[in-house]
Order: sequence, then C-alpha cells, then structure tokens
Amino acid sequence: MNNHVIEGTDANFAQEVLQSELPVLVDFWAPWCGPCRMVAPVIDEIAKEYDGKLKVVKMNTDENQYTASQLGIRSIPTIGIFKSGKPVDAVIGAVPKQHLVDKIKPHLA
Repeated sequence: MNNHVIEGTDANFAQEVLQSELPVLVDFWAPWCGPCRMVAPVIDEIAKEYDGKLKVVKMNTDENQYTASQLGIRSIPTIGIFKSGKPVDAVIGAVPKQHLVDKIKPHLA
C-alpha cells in the first residue's frame, strides 16, 4: 500500500470511514481476487490525485469479515463511497478509472 492509502480493519472502520470528515472510498478486496489486483493500481492513483479531498481505505475482506458482512459485501472488488458516515454509492467489479472518478466527484466537498 502506498502512503496515501489506509489499511482498513474491523477495529478501525468506524474511526477511519464512518467518522471521517472527508468522503471515503473503500476498496473491499482479497489477495486471491484477480479483478481486485487489476483495480488496485487505479485505487492507488485516485488516492494520490485526490489526497486531502478524499480518504482511501483498502479493506481485506478475508481478514475483516465482520465489517464486510455488516455492510452486505457479497462480491469483490466492491468499491464503496462513504460520506458523513453513510454509504452513498458503490461500484462492483473492476472498472475503468474514469468510471470511479465520475462516481466520486459528486461527493467531494
């Protein structure tokens, strides 16, 4: 992970995502997931480009099953967008960068 991406866990999800002042993009992924590995560099690019405007959290669903099940994550990668502690949008599957940017922009301050 690069220094613009936070590792999400069951223990820090509320603090890093739900209580964040900034909108948060959460990448729910697993190491064995091919599409997750395909979208990972895109997530890293977005984290760098929107640093200070958007928080980016990567959450390994194998290691953090409680949060994934609470949120009803059934497929990975699922890329969730949270604002003011609530999920406001989500994308399932590996998608082009511009698709993610288009989903993020309406939620930026």
